[in-house]
Amino acid sequence: MTDARSTQRGRVLIVAGSDSGGGAGIQADIKAVTALGGYAMTAITALTAQNTLGVEGVVGIEPAFIRQQIAVVLDDLGADAIKTGMLHSAPVIEAVAAELELRGRGIPLVVDPVMVAESGASLLDPTAVGALNRDLLVRATLLTPNLPEAEKLTGMTIADLEAMRQAASMLRTLGAESVLLKGGHLVGDTIHDVLATEAGLEVFTDTRLPARGSHGTGCTLASAVACGLAQGLGLRDAVLRARAYLREAIRTAPGLGRGNGPVNHGHTVRDFPVPR
Repeated sequence: MTDARSTQRGRVLIVAGSDSGGGAGIQADIKAVTALGGYAMTAITALTAQNTLGVEGVVGIEPAFIRQQIAVVLDDLGADAIKTGMLHSAPVIEAVAAELELRGRGIPLVVDPVMVAESGASLLDPTAVGALNRDLLVRATLLTPNLPEAEKLTGMTIADLEAMRQAASMLRTLGAESVLLKGGHLVGDTIHDVLATEAGLEVFTDTRLPARGSHGTGCTLASAVACGLAQGLGLRDAVLRARAYLREAIRTAPGLGRGNGPVNHGHTVRDFPVPR
């Protein structure tokens, strides 16, 4: 008899922190994967008290319990892709890497190196950058840093598209199989993202949207890519679909909160009819 787990596609295990405001972190990850037709599972690494105005508090989860969450999910439900987000300390990174080495070999891994919240609050112990480079980047099918994160990982100053190209290539030399370097932090009406793979560099260009909300865009994009990989899309197609999904989510952001609000994760299902 065929095991049902071996035939289902679209299972994504998300290893990340919780955002009480619902716009980023585990909450954004679950919404994005679900909206794109995947099945989201979680291993929560930290609890945050935050809203659209900022992060008010963080409570870390014990590394051993993070490992247990990963283990019980993979042992029972399995996964077609894994996505990591907020891993706030070296012991957490080491624990996650050890469990993925034990149970996650051969499963595509999307690493979103969450370091700083949109509000500016630090979400990664500065001493943990070395552990991130050493233990997790080498396992990444795709690394998805924004520009500040890429600067911390490479030691470079990234001020233009050419520097983005150089940084994306450098990040691959640190061990990531592929890199999607997001350029939204550069000033200007045009946004560039750089995809670096074994085949070379590709630049995706869009006009910047008026932002009614951009909280959680990095989490959302990484989880959307992971969902695509889980569903059997090639990397480039998974990236293209994820970028299109996020762009519409930004365009139709609901404008919630008094600060930097969330995007509209549910735009793919917003027209579901009311039964008559």
